[in-house]
Amino acid sequence: MCGAELTALPEGVQRVARSLQEREHPHAPQMLSDAARTAQQAADALGVQLGQIAKSIIFRRVADDRAVLVVTSGDKRVDVAKVAAQVGGLTRADAAFVKSSTGFTIGGVSPVGHANSSVTLIDRELFRFESIWAAAGHPHAVFPLQPQDLVRLTSAPVVDVVEDAAKEGV
Repeated sequence: MCGAELTALPEGVQRVARSLQEREHPHAPQMLSDAARTAQQAADALGVQLGQIAKSIIFRRVADDRAVLVVTSGDKRVDVAKVAAQVGGLTRADAAFVKSSTGFTIGGVSPVGHANSSVTLIDRELFRFESIWAAAGHPHAVFPLQPQDLVRLTSAPVVDVVEDAAKEGV
């Protein structure tokens, strides 16, 4: 990529593409014909398993009002108590907070290219898969990567932050 092809992309996708280029990630964002605001929509559009979608969930840390990004497998639910044990007390993040802290709208939050730095955690469940897909700054944009790429791109720790199997589906 020389950079000229980025100008036709939405601003958030351009920011993600630049971040990926700077970190020498071999894959650029791809625009999907339909929105992939949910992990299921993304999996359906890409023809992959739901678990291969690296969904980005944003929380608001109570102590300093900072965004906390949890990247987890699309087929898992985040256990808020486990996240709080890692980073401190949390509250839900509304759409305005997500947009102001990350620069992305809900449904397009990428694990990279945030407007402001976020506290980031990567769930270990993503490592069940050889390849995964993450949002790329817009509800129609995604990029492929391997779980270990996510660690390299974000410098975030890999932790257990999903609900136990007995709680899933509730």
